[in-house]
Order: sequence, then C-alpha cells, then structure tokens
Amino acid sequence: MQAVEPGPADPFRHTPYDGSKQPFTIGLAPVEEARWFDPDPLLVHHLQLKDALFRDHLDRVFRAEPGTEAAQAETFRLMAAHLPVVHPALYGEVDGGVLVRASGAVVGLCGTDTPGLLSAARLVQDDLVLMRKGEGGYRIAAAALCFPSSWSLAEKFRQPMSEIHAKVPGFAGRMGQTVDRIFDNLRDGQIIERFNWSVYDDAELHHPEAKQLTPQVGDVDGSLLAALFVRVERQTLRRLPASGDILFTIKIHQDPLAWLARHPGGRALAAGLARQLRAMEPAQLAYKGLTGHRDRLAADLEALAHS
Repeated sequence: MQAVEPGPADPFRHTPYDGSKQPFTIGLAPVEEARWFDPDPLLVHHLQLKDALFRDHLDRVFRAEPGTEAAQAETFRLMAAHLPVVHPALYGEVDGGVLVRASGAVVGLCGTDTPGLLSAARLVQDDLVLMRKGEGGYRIAAAALCFPSSWSLAEKFRQPMSEIHAKVPGFAGRMGQTVDRIFDNLRDGQIIERFNWSVYDDAELHHPEAKQLTPQVGDVDGSLLAALFVRVERQTLRRLPASGDILFTIKIHQDPLAWLARHPGGRALAAGLARQLRAMEPAQLAYKGLTGHRDRLAADLEALAHS
C-alpha cells in the first residue's frame, strides 16, 4: 500500500448529483486500497459525536448478533493494519491498537467487554455494517451506525437486503437481484464504492427519522438554498477474508447549498442537481422527501446556475 496524506476538506468533495451518475442506480466503481477510507479535517469532531452516542445511546447505534465476535475482531485488525500505513499523519501504530494522533486516543481490542466493531468504529468517521449471508440473503448481522440517513438500526437489524431496501423505488426485482450477485461475487481484497445523495434542512449527522423537509427560509429573496444542505453518502463494500462477511462502510459529507454561490464550480453543480430533481419520478421524489419542494428548489438552483 502506498501512503497518502489527507487533503483539505474542500466543500463539495463528492458530487454524485452533478449529472455524472443517475439516482436510484447501483453505480459501483472499484476503489484502490489507499482510498478505502476518506478521512478529512472533521475527523476528531465526528469521532467525538460518535463517542457521545456510544456512551449515551448505545442501544440505538450498535447491534450485533451472537457469533459475529470473530468477524468484528477481524474488522478491527484489518483497519488497524491499514490506517497507520495509508494515513500516517492521522494514525500511528501502538501495541495492540491504533493511535488517533489528533485526539491522542488509543483504540484497541479491549477483551470481551468491548465489541470489535465498536472499537473499529471509533477509528473512522464512517459507520460500519457487517453483512452476513443466510437463507434470506445478506442481512445486517452487526452494525455501529451513528449517522444514518433516515433509517433506524433497531428496525433494520437482522433484516435481509430485500427488506432493508423495500421502500427504495426500483429495488425490487432486477436491481435487487443484481445487488445479490455483486455481493456473492465480491472477492477478497476487492473494494468497491458507490454514492447516494439527499437533501436535508439541517446539518445534523444523526438522522434516524424519516425524511421530511420543513425548511425555514429567512433570507431576503426567499431562496431555499439558504436553508438546505446536500448530504452525500460514500459507501464501500469489502469482503472479510477469514469470516467471509462483507464490511459495508458509510461516510457522510454535508454541504450547505448556499455555498454553491461562492464555489468555483457551483453554477455547474447547481445546474446538474436541478436537472436530476426535474427528472425524478413521483415515487423517487417521495422517497427523498422532496415532493413538496422539488419545483421551488429546482427553480432556485436554475436561477443560481444562470446568474
């Protein structure tokens, strides 16, 4: 593995809504080992938020089936071998664990009292989900999920993919079958990524409730852009070599839509997002919680694009 240093956390780091990808498609791409995780200068802040959730609401953000202990420990060891090598400015190797340099915290496998997936989740901004194959297909067998985008771990734990994505437009049928094949064919050492995006009216990371926009517009011209955030999920999939389970990671990036006005590529991004909104079908808009705001938001984005 080649060591890489993190760059600045530029806004609009990932923009899957720019027209290069279509919403509600699988859109997978291979990822090099060095890009497995995507840390940025918000690392310590996000880890502090995670620690508070683990401390105060553990039952809400962590679940694990009996029998997943070995796979959880495998996850931690794989990440502990990866992070200090690929991101040496952020992580260091210590006996039995990993040093998070910015906070000074040392995270390790602390015996049977601390689940391995919980320790692993304390290293990265990403949420971590272990998918295990059973009679109904791949299911959530363990998860440290602090920053969900409108879904609840309590509701989805132990559910197979078909039930987890039952409300996703187009997933039932061919898309679901394709996802099953992708999971089955994922090889040891192979990493793949995909992106999701959605629009929220606040910058909270912990969003287990259903999407329902109620933007408070207070700017002079009444533009929705001043009240909304675009939320991007960067997801990766990797098979664990020993257990055979699949580790699913989810990293959240959030940008205020108002920042498009001063971003060098903001007008093009605004135009791309507007086109995607205009092209969405009613079921897709409902799933993203945009039914009542699509037309106005698209018009505001188009006005910015042509300003």
